[in-house]
Amino acid sequence: MIALGENRYGKSRVRVMKVNRDGPGHAVREWSVEVWLKGDFTECFENGNNSRILPTDTMKNTVYFLARRSAATAPEEFAIELVTYLLENNPQVSEAGAGIVAVPWMHLTAGGQEHGAAFVQMGQAYDTTRVNWQRGTQLEVSSGFSHLAILKTAKSAFAGYIRDKLTTLKETHDRLLGTLASGDWKYAGGVPDYQTARLRVFDALLNAFALHDSRSVQQTLYAMGKAALEAEPAIVEIHLSMPNKHCNLVDLSAFGQDNPNQIFVPTDEPHGSIEATVRRTG
Repeated sequence: MIALGENRYGKSRVRVMKVNRDGPGHAVREWSVEVWLKGDFTECFENGNNSRILPTDTMKNTVYFLARRSAATAPEEFAIELVTYLLENNPQVSEAGAGIVAVPWMHLTAGGQEHGAAFVQMGQAYDTTRVNWQRGTQLEVSSGFSHLAILKTAKSAFAGYIRDKLTTLKETHDRLLGTLASGDWKYAGGVPDYQTARLRVFDALLNAFALHDSRSVQQTLYAMGKAALEAEPAIVEIHLSMPNKHCNLVDLSAFGQDNPNQIFVPTDEPHGSIEATVRRTG
């Protein structure tokens, strides 16, 4: 016997930019939105009966419609509005979810002053959020970030590891530690100000990265996660992924030069993959 298993459908990469023109300084928010629905859609999959299907094009238009009337400044707030609207207006849907990737735009400086209507995009880091709501259960909200490039040039070592006949890596007590980090954290319940909570978590992560006396990426990852949990009581766990962006010391002896930890070759292929979840236990 053959039967349909777990399924969902939705719309991805719905890009929307909203400009708030109130006051002399404008605000720009650019979001890439993903939305999905779950329910009893067996007849559609198996027999082509679309009577319970909300078109994905309608989901796209829902994003634009809500963006126009929304006062949300944080992606978490807008994602909650989106899944709430879809559940309230589609009784055939048992669960709705939304994910948002926020593209950062900052006011640029012109003539020595911040320009109110001109913006610049710095780096490649993105804020992310994910909201899911199943009827009869509590709304689930998580926040996060991706593609955050961070680097430290001191207080980083790697030694005391297993050595066998295939080990060529040299121990070091003074190396560069670089990573393109991603992370996400779950909230225990409703948060009055998601943007403030995000800033608190982000500051704790970066402070821990900078100040930690690292013996490995693993140890630094745990220190960062612990600091985030201590800084923001509303989150119950945080997952961090920190792929090691290696910076290899260049041998300059062939040119008659020394290299006192100054000249490196950055490389990210192949790279170490380190990730873990740090959570409260009581």
